[in-house]
Amino acid sequence: MPPRSLATLAHALAAAPDLDGALLALGDTLAELDRGAALALVRYDARRTMLRERLAPVGAAVDRSALETTIDHVPGGIRSHLLTGAPFVDVTDRTADFARLFGFRQFAEGGVLALQGLRVDGALDAVLALYEPRKIFGTRTTERLAPAVALFELAYVRLAERDARREAVRTLEDVTQRVHGEYVRKLAALESALRERARPATPVAPVVVPVSWEAEAAREAEEARRLQRRVEAADQELTAAVGQLEQVHLELHRRSEALRQQQRTLDLIDRALTLDAGTRDSRQLVDGLLTMLGDDMEAQRCSLMLRSPDPDALYLAAARGIRAGLVEGHRIPIGEGVAGRVAATREPLLVQDVREAGQHPLLHDQFFTTGSFMSVPLLYRGDLVGVVNLTNKAQRGSYTAADVDRVRVLAMLLALIITRHDLPDRLYEAIHGT
Repeated sequence: MPPRSLATLAHALAAAPDLDGALLALGDTLAELDRGAALALVRYDARRTMLRERLAPVGAAVDRSALETTIDHVPGGIRSHLLTGAPFVDVTDRTADFARLFGFRQFAEGGVLALQGLRVDGALDAVLALYEPRKIFGTRTTERLAPAVALFELAYVRLAERDARREAVRTLEDVTQRVHGEYVRKLAALESALRERARPATPVAPVVVPVSWEAEAAREAEEARRLQRRVEAADQELTAAVGQLEQVHLELHRRSEALRQQQRTLDLIDRALTLDAGTRDSRQLVDGLLTMLGDDMEAQRCSLMLRSPDPDALYLAAARGIRAGLVEGHRIPIGEGVAGRVAATREPLLVQDVREAGQHPLLHDQFFTTGSFMSVPLLYRGDLVGVVNLTNKAQRGSYTAADVDRVRVLAMLLALIITRHDLPDRLYEAIHGT
């Protein structure tokens, strides 16, 4: 059964055994939103800078075809968006030509082509192309599909990490077998040479040969030195191979940790969507969302600020561990304080150590104990929904840039849920009794 909600799509993507399964799930979601639109995933070869393979969901199967075209054919501005993994960007010039380039059949009434880059380990790995009929009225399909694409991107990275891990295991096995075979071969050669040197000479008829015993001893000593050097060289090669194995093990651990983080993100998204589907009370919903995010990020103190009816201010909608005296509904002008500055710039703020935190008034707060905090804006379709603040990481740890990237992904889902339930206005009215 095709996915009919973000929750079921997240479950389908988490259960997908391979990329084809994930792409079919996204294709089913697109078909429910717009049966006239078409979707394709194009694999990118960074070493050759080539778009090499096109995958398109067609019914219950994925159609694969070779593309083999350089990414330089894509206009420079759009190419920059793809390389940075920015959301969908429209191809405005020569749309029909680029639609054919990506394997789409042109619509009779004209269409709009949008492209989005998918990054793995900080580099472009694939391009997601969406071709939809041109509309005069109504919401664009790219906007309606954006939350589903965000879930698919997480699944794509998870599958890519799994494939890379399998490749690393195969490489490790090949290296191990090659090193072991080389070691056995060289050891056998050394043993054979030593046996040859120790074998007694075959009796022969006495021959009168003038031999210098000193010269013979020198030759024997030189031969022994050569054998010793060969043993040392074999030992060095074995040491280098062990070093390679250690590096492969480290890479496997890093990829395993990244995969665990991706699975952790999918689990949290599933919990948030389940809470969204089963909760109608505004206060219970916003408290539940903040608690899930705070527990996931190990924040002993966190708060959620939402925009007030006054466009120049935020108000405190939910919190835990905040200092005494702050109550729900407390207003902060946009541009003032940490949350106010984040709301004004719409960019996350991360402070990792006490020296940097000394620039902020939170350092003088008795509840601020770690010297590490982050503040992340909630944005939906370019509009400010609110700001989430996370402080005092458990075990006195420090938040990192990777933590900020994770919260930014989750903030997209929080902004979607909060906007869908109109929580900023509903909570404001409930708090102030209006």
